[in-house]
Amino acid sequence: MRAFSQAPVLFPFIEMILLFCICLSCLSRYSSAKTNDGPIIGVLAQEVNSPKPNRSTYIAASYVKFLESAGARVVPVMMLYPGGGVSIISSGYQRAAKILYELAIQANKKGDYFPVWGTCLGFEQLTSLTSGNTVLSYTNTRGGSLPLNFTDEIKDSRMFKGFPAELMKDLASEPLTEISHRWSLALLSYNTNDELKKFYKVLSTNTDGKTEFVSTVEAYDYPIYGTQWHPEKNAFEWTKPFIPHSRSAVKTTFYMAEFFVSEARKNFHRFESEEAESKALIYNYSPVYTGNKSGFEQIYFF
Repeated sequence: MRAFSQAPVLFPFIEMILLFCICLSCLSRYSSAKTNDGPIIGVLAQEVNSPKPNRSTYIAASYVKFLESAGARVVPVMMLYPGGGVSIISSGYQRAAKILYELAIQANKKGDYFPVWGTCLGFEQLTSLTSGNTVLSYTNTRGGSLPLNFTDEIKDSRMFKGFPAELMKDLASEPLTEISHRWSLALLSYNTNDELKKFYKVLSTNTDGKTEFVSTVEAYDYPIYGTQWHPEKNAFEWTKPFIPHSRSAVKTTFYMAEFFVSEARKNFHRFESEEAESKALIYNYSPVYTGNKSGFEQIYFF
Protein backbone atom coordinates (compact mmCIF):
# COMPACT_ATOMS: atom_id res chain seq x y z
CA MET A 1 0.00 0.00 0.00
CA ARG A 2 1.39 3.38 -0.96
CA ALA A 3 1.32 6.13 1.63
CA PHE A 4 -1.01 9.09 1.16
CA SER A 5 0.43 12.56 0.71
CA GLN A 6 -0.91 15.89 1.84
CA ALA A 7 0.57 17.93 -1.02
CA PRO A 8 -1.33 21.14 -1.71
CA VAL A 9 -3.16 21.76 -4.97
CA LEU A 10 -1.36 24.68 -6.61
CA PHE A 11 -3.97 25.56 -9.22
CA PRO A 12 -7.26 27.20 -8.20
CA PHE A 13 -9.46 24.20 -8.99
CA ILE A 14 -10.83 21.38 -6.93
CA GLU A 15 -8.84 18.29 -7.91
CA MET A 16 -11.82 15.99 -7.51
CA ILE A 17 -13.93 16.64 -10.59
CA LEU A 18 -17.22 15.01 -11.43
CA LEU A 19 -17.54 12.68 -14.34
CA PHE A 20 -21.28 12.60 -14.68
CA CYS A 21 -21.83 10.91 -18.01
CA ILE A 22 -25.23 11.12 -19.63
CA CYS A 23 -25.83 9.72 -23.08
CA LEU A 24 -27.03 13.02 -24.45
CA SER A 25 -29.69 15.20 -22.95
CA CYS A 26 -33.45 15.15 -22.70
CA LEU A 27 -33.50 17.40 -25.77
CA SER A 28 -32.25 14.58 -27.98
CA ARG A 29 -34.43 12.39 -30.15
CA TYR A 30 -34.41 8.63 -30.62
CA SER A 31 -32.68 6.87 -33.47
CA SER A 32 -34.11 3.81 -35.19
CA ALA A 33 -30.65 2.24 -35.45
CA LYS A 34 -30.22 -1.21 -33.94
CA THR A 35 -26.77 -0.38 -32.55
CA ASN A 36 -25.17 2.87 -31.53
CA ASP A 37 -21.61 2.70 -32.79
CA GLY A 38 -20.95 6.39 -32.26
CA PRO A 39 -22.09 7.21 -28.73
CA ILE A 40 -21.86 10.79 -27.53
CA ILE A 41 -21.39 11.19 -23.79
CA GLY A 42 -21.98 14.35 -21.80
CA VAL A 43 -19.47 15.33 -19.12
CA LEU A 44 -20.66 17.84 -16.53
CA ALA A 45 -18.40 20.87 -16.19
CA GLN A 46 -17.44 22.13 -12.77
CA GLU A 47 -17.08 25.64 -11.38
CA VAL A 48 -13.66 27.27 -11.25
CA ASN A 49 -12.80 28.55 -7.79
CA SER A 50 -11.54 31.90 -9.14
CA PRO A 51 -13.49 32.51 -12.36
CA LYS A 52 -12.26 34.77 -15.16
CA PRO A 53 -13.90 35.77 -18.46
CA ASN A 54 -14.48 32.60 -20.53
CA ARG A 55 -13.02 30.56 -17.66
CA SER A 56 -15.88 30.03 -15.24
CA THR A 57 -16.19 26.25 -15.59
CA TYR A 58 -13.84 23.48 -16.64
CA ILE A 59 -13.41 19.81 -17.50
CA ALA A 60 -10.10 17.99 -17.11
CA ALA A 61 -8.96 16.70 -20.51
CA SER A 62 -8.15 13.28 -19.05
CA TYR A 63 -11.89 12.55 -18.70
CA VAL A 64 -12.40 13.41 -22.36
CA LYS A 65 -9.47 11.21 -23.45
CA PHE A 66 -10.74 8.42 -21.18
CA LEU A 67 -14.03 8.26 -23.08
CA GLU A 68 -12.55 8.90 -26.51
CA SER A 69 -10.11 6.01 -26.01
CA ALA A 70 -13.07 3.61 -26.09
CA GLY A 71 -14.73 5.14 -29.14
CA ALA A 72 -17.04 7.80 -27.70
CA ARG A 73 -17.32 11.50 -28.45
CA VAL A 74 -17.84 14.07 -25.71
CA VAL A 75 -20.21 16.98 -25.21
CA PRO A 76 -19.50 19.37 -22.32
CA VAL A 77 -22.59 19.87 -20.17
CA MET A 78 -22.46 23.40 -18.77
CA MET A 79 -23.70 24.39 -15.36
CA LEU A 80 -27.38 25.17 -15.30
CA TYR A 81 -26.80 27.84 -12.63
CA PRO A 82 -23.64 29.67 -11.58
CA GLY A 83 -22.21 28.50 -8.30
CA GLY A 84 -19.65 29.99 -5.98
CA GLY A 85 -18.16 26.79 -4.60
CA VAL A 86 -18.14 23.11 -5.39
CA SER A 87 -20.54 21.55 -2.93
CA ILE A 88 -22.62 18.40 -3.21
CA ILE A 89 -25.21 20.06 -0.99
CA SER A 90 -25.76 23.48 -2.55
CA SER A 91 -24.05 24.63 -5.76
CA GLY A 92 -24.66 24.94 -9.46
CA TYR A 93 -22.82 21.66 -9.78
CA GLN A 94 -25.20 19.97 -7.34
CA ARG A 95 -28.31 21.44 -8.95
CA ALA A 96 -27.24 20.35 -12.43
CA ALA A 97 -26.31 16.88 -11.18
CA LYS A 98 -29.68 16.50 -9.42
CA ILE A 99 -31.64 17.41 -12.55
CA LEU A 100 -29.64 15.01 -14.74
CA TYR A 101 -29.82 12.22 -12.17
CA GLU A 102 -33.60 12.52 -11.93
CA LEU A 103 -33.93 12.56 -15.73
CA ALA A 104 -31.82 9.41 -15.92
CA ILE A 105 -33.96 7.63 -13.34
CA GLN A 106 -37.16 8.61 -15.17
CA ALA A 107 -35.75 7.53 -18.54
CA ASN A 108 -34.59 4.14 -17.28
CA LYS A 109 -37.96 3.46 -15.66
CA LYS A 110 -39.53 3.96 -19.09
CA GLY A 111 -37.11 1.53 -20.74
CA ASP A 112 -34.87 4.26 -22.18
CA TYR A 113 -31.38 2.99 -21.34
CA PHE A 114 -29.65 6.00 -19.81
CA PRO A 115 -26.28 5.28 -18.13
CA VAL A 116 -24.66 7.53 -15.54
CA TRP A 117 -21.13 7.48 -14.13
CA GLY A 118 -19.70 9.34 -11.13
CA THR A 119 -15.99 9.54 -10.37
CA CYS A 120 -14.71 10.75 -6.97
CA LEU A 121 -16.72 13.91 -6.31
CA GLY A 122 -19.24 12.47 -8.77
CA PHE A 123 -19.39 9.32 -6.66
CA GLU A 124 -19.96 11.44 -3.57
CA GLN A 125 -22.67 13.40 -5.37
CA LEU A 126 -24.44 10.19 -6.36
CA THR A 127 -24.51 8.98 -2.75
CA SER A 128 -26.10 12.27 -1.69
CA LEU A 129 -28.68 12.23 -4.50
CA THR A 130 -29.64 8.63 -3.85
CA SER A 131 -29.84 8.84 -0.06
CA GLY A 132 -31.20 12.38 0.12
CA ASN A 133 -28.69 13.11 2.86
CA THR A 134 -25.04 13.85 3.50
CA VAL A 135 -23.63 10.47 4.48
CA LEU A 136 -19.90 11.03 4.08
CA SER A 137 -17.08 10.72 6.61
CA TYR A 138 -13.71 12.47 6.62
CA THR A 139 -10.85 10.14 5.64
CA ASN A 140 -7.08 10.52 5.25
CA THR A 141 -7.13 9.85 1.51
CA ARG A 142 -5.86 13.08 -0.03
CA GLY A 143 -3.53 11.43 -2.54
CA GLY A 144 -2.25 7.90 -3.12
CA SER A 145 -2.89 4.62 -4.90
CA LEU A 146 -4.39 1.42 -3.51
CA PRO A 147 -5.42 -2.10 -4.49
CA LEU A 148 -9.15 -2.81 -4.44
CA ASN A 149 -10.69 -5.00 -1.76
CA PHE A 150 -13.33 -6.76 -3.84
CA THR A 151 -16.56 -7.93 -2.24
CA ASP A 152 -18.55 -11.07 -3.08
CA GLU A 153 -20.83 -8.88 -5.23
CA ILE A 154 -18.05 -8.74 -7.82
CA LYS A 155 -19.10 -12.19 -9.09
CA ASP A 156 -22.29 -10.81 -10.62
CA SER A 157 -21.14 -7.29 -11.43
CA ARG A 158 -21.68 -5.75 -14.84
CA MET A 159 -18.71 -3.41 -14.48
CA PHE A 160 -15.97 -6.02 -14.11
CA LYS A 161 -17.56 -8.81 -16.15
CA GLY A 162 -15.26 -8.30 -19.14
CA PHE A 163 -12.02 -7.84 -17.20
CA PRO A 164 -9.34 -10.50 -17.70
CA ALA A 165 -8.69 -12.69 -14.66
CA GLU A 166 -5.06 -11.57 -14.57
CA LEU A 167 -6.05 -7.89 -14.40
CA MET A 168 -8.59 -8.59 -11.65
CA LYS A 169 -5.84 -10.30 -9.69
CA ASP A 170 -3.56 -7.30 -10.16
CA LEU A 171 -6.31 -4.88 -9.10
CA ALA A 172 -6.75 -6.86 -5.89
CA SER A 173 -3.04 -7.07 -5.07
CA GLU A 174 -1.34 -3.98 -6.55
CA PRO A 175 -1.91 -0.23 -5.95
CA LEU A 176 -3.48 0.45 -9.35
CA THR A 177 -6.28 2.84 -8.35
CA GLU A 178 -5.47 6.51 -7.67
CA ILE A 179 -7.43 8.10 -4.84
CA SER A 180 -7.61 11.87 -4.20
CA HIS A 181 -10.46 12.85 -1.90
CA ARG A 182 -11.21 13.97 1.62
CA TRP A 183 -14.70 12.58 2.11
CA SER A 184 -15.73 8.95 1.79
CA LEU A 185 -18.80 6.77 2.13
CA ALA A 186 -17.88 4.68 5.15
CA LEU A 187 -18.95 1.07 4.84
CA LEU A 188 -20.73 1.45 8.18
CA SER A 189 -22.73 4.40 6.80
CA TYR A 190 -23.69 2.37 3.74
CA ASN A 191 -24.75 -0.61 5.84
CA THR A 192 -27.01 1.56 8.01
CA ASN A 193 -28.65 3.52 5.17
CA ASP A 194 -31.64 1.74 3.65
CA GLU A 195 -31.76 3.93 0.52
CA LEU A 196 -28.15 3.24 -0.40
CA LYS A 197 -28.33 -0.48 0.42
CA LYS A 198 -31.41 -0.97 -1.76
CA PHE A 199 -30.01 1.04 -4.65
CA TYR A 200 -26.31 0.11 -4.90
CA LYS A 201 -24.29 -3.06 -4.62
CA VAL A 202 -20.79 -2.51 -3.24
CA LEU A 203 -18.14 -4.00 -5.53
CA SER A 204 -15.04 -2.89 -3.63
CA THR A 205 -13.90 -1.17 -0.47
CA ASN A 206 -10.70 0.44 0.79
CA THR A 207 -9.38 1.82 4.05
CA ASP A 208 -7.22 4.72 5.18
CA GLY A 209 -6.08 2.62 8.13
CA LYS A 210 -8.95 3.73 10.35
CA THR A 211 -12.11 3.86 8.25
CA GLU A 212 -13.23 1.25 5.74
CA PHE A 213 -14.98 3.05 2.90
CA VAL A 214 -16.84 2.12 -0.27
CA SER A 215 -14.73 2.59 -3.40
CA THR A 216 -16.78 1.05 -6.26
CA VAL A 217 -20.54 0.67 -6.71
CA GLU A 218 -23.12 -0.15 -9.34
CA ALA A 219 -26.87 0.19 -9.03
CA TYR A 220 -28.97 -2.96 -8.85
CA ASP A 221 -31.72 -1.84 -11.20
CA TYR A 222 -30.22 1.02 -13.22
CA PRO A 223 -27.07 1.53 -15.33
CA ILE A 224 -25.62 3.88 -12.70
CA TYR A 225 -22.02 3.45 -11.60
CA GLY A 226 -19.54 5.12 -9.30
CA THR A 227 -15.88 4.92 -8.36
CA GLN A 228 -14.26 6.83 -5.52
CA TRP A 229 -11.01 6.29 -7.42
CA HIS A 230 -9.85 7.76 -10.73
CA PRO A 231 -9.64 5.26 -13.62
CA GLU A 232 -8.80 8.02 -16.13
CA LYS A 233 -5.60 9.18 -14.43
CA ASN A 234 -3.47 6.08 -14.98
CA ALA A 235 -3.16 6.66 -18.72
CA PHE A 236 -3.51 10.42 -19.01
CA GLU A 237 -2.25 12.26 -15.93
CA TRP A 238 1.42 12.61 -14.93
CA THR A 239 1.54 15.45 -12.42
CA LYS A 240 1.56 13.35 -9.23
CA PRO A 241 4.20 10.71 -8.37
CA PHE A 242 1.63 8.36 -6.83
CA ILE A 243 -0.42 7.97 -10.04
CA PRO A 244 0.30 4.42 -11.27
CA HIS A 245 1.43 3.98 -14.88
CA SER A 246 2.28 0.28 -15.03
CA ARG A 247 0.94 -1.92 -17.80
CA SER A 248 -1.84 -3.21 -15.54
CA ALA A 249 -2.67 0.31 -14.37
CA VAL A 250 -3.07 1.56 -17.94
CA LYS A 251 -5.07 -1.53 -18.88
CA THR A 252 -7.41 -0.67 -16.01
CA THR A 253 -8.04 2.75 -17.57
CA PHE A 254 -9.00 1.26 -20.91
CA TYR A 255 -11.12 -1.59 -19.56
CA MET A 256 -13.10 0.86 -17.44
CA ALA A 257 -13.53 3.18 -20.43
CA GLU A 258 -14.56 0.29 -22.65
CA PHE A 259 -17.16 -0.79 -20.11
CA PHE A 260 -18.85 2.57 -19.77
CA VAL A 261 -18.75 3.40 -23.46
CA SER A 262 -20.29 -0.03 -24.14
CA GLU A 263 -23.09 1.03 -21.79
CA ALA A 264 -23.44 4.28 -23.74
CA ARG A 265 -23.82 2.30 -26.96
CA LYS A 266 -27.11 0.96 -25.59
CA ASN A 267 -28.57 4.46 -25.64
CA PHE A 268 -30.06 5.64 -28.95
CA HIS A 269 -30.52 9.36 -28.44
CA ARG A 270 -29.39 11.67 -31.21
CA PHE A 271 -29.19 15.39 -31.76
CA GLU A 272 -31.93 16.85 -33.90
CA SER A 273 -29.43 17.69 -36.62
CA GLU A 274 -25.81 17.17 -37.59
CA GLU A 275 -25.30 20.91 -37.26
CA ALA A 276 -26.50 20.92 -33.64
CA GLU A 277 -24.32 17.93 -32.90
CA SER A 278 -21.23 19.56 -34.41
CA LYS A 279 -21.76 22.75 -32.41
CA ALA A 280 -22.07 20.82 -29.14
CA LEU A 281 -19.01 18.58 -29.41
CA ILE A 282 -15.95 19.34 -27.33
CA TYR A 283 -13.92 19.52 -30.56
CA ASN A 284 -15.00 23.17 -30.67
CA TYR A 285 -12.74 23.86 -27.68
CA SER A 286 -9.00 23.52 -27.19
CA PRO A 287 -7.44 22.12 -24.01
CA VAL A 288 -4.95 24.30 -22.15
CA TYR A 289 -1.72 22.89 -20.71
CA THR A 290 -1.86 23.28 -16.93
CA GLY A 291 0.47 20.52 -15.77
CA ASN A 292 3.02 22.99 -14.43
CA LYS A 293 0.55 24.45 -11.90
CA SER A 294 -2.30 21.97 -11.51
CA GLY A 295 -3.11 18.36 -10.77
CA PHE A 296 -4.28 18.06 -14.39
CA GLU A 297 -2.06 17.96 -17.45
CA GLN A 298 -4.67 19.70 -19.60
CA ILE A 299 -7.98 21.45 -18.94
CA TYR A 300 -10.88 22.59 -21.11
CA PHE A 301 -12.24 25.97 -20.01
CA PHE A 302 -15.72 27.28 -20.72
